[in-house]
Amino acid sequence: MDSSPQGYSRNVGICLINPSEKIFAASRLDIPSAWQMPQGFIFNGEVPRASRLEIRIDLMIYHSAEVASAVPYWLTYDFPPEVREKLKHQWGLDWKGQAQKWFLLKFTGKDEEINLLGDGGTEKAEFGEWSWISLEQIGELAVDFNKPVYKEVMTVFAPYLQ
Repeated sequence: MDSSPQGYSRNVGICLINPSEKIFAASRLDIPSAWQMPQGFIFNGEVPRASRLEIRIDLMIYHSAEVASAVPYWLTYDFPPEVREKLKHQWGLDWKGQAQKWFLLKFTGKDEEINLLGDGGTEKAEFGEWSWISLEQIGELAVDFNKPVYKEVMTVFAPYLQ
């Protein structure tokens, strides 16, 4: 596996699309009015292809998502100073930002399968509500520091979102 940029936490991002080619987005509980696609840490020893684990943890979707494509390189973004400081205290590590491998997954299940409450025990919920939204909306609703990465992700996955 190619190595990620130094000083960034390793992360996966999931662009989950439904049969209507709408993108899954959810509102963060810790940042009111911020919406995002699912993402999460890649722990030591994990490979980015384990991204399906992240969607299972965040959304409790076990069998209804198929990998359709991937961004073939790392995408990075820097945390704004206040976010970096908050996360430094929360994580105990001082990361510049995140280096992400992004995957496009096609949702093959029913909306009722999506559960934002996590696994009911070990995982704390990250999101308050969710929706299937358009390509344009995801760029508008994302936090500012995430927008360049989302723009690149949408460019790479555009052939699947027509």
